[in-house]
Amino acid sequence: MVDGVALARGVLVLMRMAVFGLTLGITLISFQAYRKRPSERLQYAFIGFAFISMAVAVSSLVTQLSAGETTAMVRTFFQLAETIPYIVGFSMLYVSLYR
Repeated sequence: MVDGVALARGVLVLMRMAVFGLTLGITLISFQAYRKRPSERLQYAFIGFAFISMAVAVSSLVTQLSAGETTAMVRTFFQLAETIPYIVGFSMLYVSLYR
């Protein structure tokens, strides 16, 4: 019999895979739009979505890696590595919308 924690973790993994798949889909659509009509705005949007996709993937990996016993310094490093791609991605989207 599967306990509740294992089931919840399995559902969480499936949900994170769905989020990653959606971000990859948005990245692919933005790349196709950029290829069809090359412009600086679409290029920045594509780069932004690519970094956000990378951040989602890193976020999933960080959660798995830091699930065990780690020091506060290692957890902080993981969180930093997770946050930087989000900052770059959303900055690129900001530039694409307001440039």
